[in-house]
Amino acid sequence: MYTFDPDWLAKLEELRARGVEPYPNGFEVTHVSTDLHAAMQGVEKPEETGFGEVRIGGRVMFRNHMGRTMFIRVQDSGEPTVRSTDKDGNEVLVGGLIQLWVPRNDVGDEMFAELKKIDIGDWIWARGTLMRTRSGELSIHVAEAHLAAKIITPFPDRFHGVNDPEFRARQRYVDLFMNADTRETFRLRSRMIRHIRHYFEDRGFLEVETPMLQAIPGGAAARPFVTHHNALDMQLFMRIAPELYLKRLVVGGFDKVFEINRNFRNEGLSVRHNPEFTMLEFYWAWADYTQLMDLTEDLISGLVQDLRGTTVVEFGGHTLDFTTPWRRADMDVLISEQTGLTLEQLQDPAAMEAWWRAHHEVAEDTVLPTVRGKWWEWYFDAHVERTLVNPTFVTGFPTEISPLSRRNDADPSRVDRFELVIATWEIANAFSELNDPVDQAERFAAQAKAREAGDHESMYFDADYIRALSYGMPPTAGEGIGIDRLAMLLTGRTSIREVILFPTLRPERTGEPTPE
Repeated sequence: MYTFDPDWLAKLEELRARGVEPYPNGFEVTHVSTDLHAAMQGVEKPEETGFGEVRIGGRVMFRNHMGRTMFIRVQDSGEPTVRSTDKDGNEVLVGGLIQLWVPRNDVGDEMFAELKKIDIGDWIWARGTLMRTRSGELSIHVAEAHLAAKIITPFPDRFHGVNDPEFRARQRYVDLFMNADTRETFRLRSRMIRHIRHYFEDRGFLEVETPMLQAIPGGAAARPFVTHHNALDMQLFMRIAPELYLKRLVVGGFDKVFEINRNFRNEGLSVRHNPEFTMLEFYWAWADYTQLMDLTEDLISGLVQDLRGTTVVEFGGHTLDFTTPWRRADMDVLISEQTGLTLEQLQDPAAMEAWWRAHHEVAEDTVLPTVRGKWWEWYFDAHVERTLVNPTFVTGFPTEISPLSRRNDADPSRVDRFELVIATWEIANAFSELNDPVDQAERFAAQAKAREAGDHESMYFDADYIRALSYGMPPTAGEGIGIDRLAMLLTGRTSIREVILFPTLRPERTGEPTPE
């Protein structure tokens, strides 16, 4: 239960005793600060433009009472995107804040007295006309102003801000109104998703929605969250991926589909992992994985150029160059470059085990891989991924670790698949889809056998998906791109918590961090 501070509750009682409602309704807002700053760019005397009355609403961030005049700085939903100059001639970004000039003679003694009791953090509504102060700051000459919502908790330190990462993730609402860079991070994320959506719509893809509650979780190797549906008395799973449903739509005749979806995986937390996350998945009939590489280059390089104004960005101590074309290299070639193992040795599990034991400490209870594909996975994770900084398409994956991918025609021991790695992180996974129902059934059976043996991340056997494939799916390529990780690259954030508004956290404890 939340406990209110009695001193702050007393403020509500005092307001109501004076006939002031602390949470009123019915205010009309006509403008936000960014619009006003943009409209008055280069205008020395806004009051002479005939712009008319403006009505704004926002949170009080500063108040200065000077005798019969008051200055109140209000923060609203405007973005600081308008370029202007300060009194010293320096270029600055404005928007998000606007100043109210409140002369006592204009608003009257009663309203002026009420505004003197405003606390920092209160929400306020005001109407008036635009003007500039002697210092040249665009302001609103207030004719009327009212409290719109009362704060009843201590306001954070305005000068030092809210810096503790745990506090910022737990109380994102405070982080947003205290930190302009946090607001900009999530605005940029929104623009990123809008760009992606328009990109696919412009190319004839249909946006769809698929089930988040599934009887059989599929489309990825991951541990699901389990729940129970009371009315049907059946076990259900939160989806780990929408893949198998999207491919059912291709069977049904939708040649190009995409979904910006929420997935859920019952796994650990890290700077790159959150149990609930956002993915873009899309499927393109009559295309193969090489065409998806071309599309992915175009999509992401264009996205970076659009949102950052350049294709070269700094991230986590790295300089990332998104200029196309990007490197494309087979998995075993990359492993060979980093370990010195020959391509022939990388076909031999015994040779790979010998090298591993010679270069790694292996505990007695460690269960080492026995097949080529799993060894490549171990080698890639330990020796290759951390070396890939600029965008790199990793290709030539073994069939045994790619249960949904189409076998390569020239080498059936590999699949037509790629992973995109940027800044040492996997950003995307794609492949030419397996559309042979018999082959898919055999791979599902192998996955189910591994699950029965204790591998909780192996896939279930999805009989309905096999039935769907038995109706025939045209040659198709599909891809998943991690929206959260892509947002991290574009915003310079090195923790996934910084780009998810409300990340998964441990239960709040006594002695939780407070704002500085």
